[in-house]
Amino acid sequence: MYDFCFTPIYAAFLALAGLLGFLVKGSTASLGGGLGSAAVLSACTYLSLQSYKRGQLCRPATVLSLVISSGLAYMMWQRYSRTGRVMPAGVVGGLSAAMTAFYLWNLLLFKPHFPAAKQQ
Repeated sequence: MYDFCFTPIYAAFLALAGLLGFLVKGSTASLGGGLGSAAVLSACTYLSLQSYKRGQLCRPATVLSLVISSGLAYMMWQRYSRTGRVMPAGVVGGLSAAMTAFYLWNLLLFKPHFPAAKQQ
């Protein structure tokens, strides 16, 4: 699986979680963190998809996505450990940990298969 397959879903989830955190608790940190992370991940998705269309991989975009997901996994795991609340810290932390594992797999073990170039 290419990194642009799951990253847009993850980015949308983070944006929604940040927006809900702001609407429910008035947390501007949730809003900024959620929307900011989602914006950077969306840019990484775009770069990865454009590289794929050229028959290449965009490793820097995957590495940046890995940094964001691992940072969020760590932060939310710390918050979950402190509060014990599954929502939102446990859910966001768990999803971020899963995405961290996916990005690591993508960087270390994934063997890309690019579509054949179209004949003109």
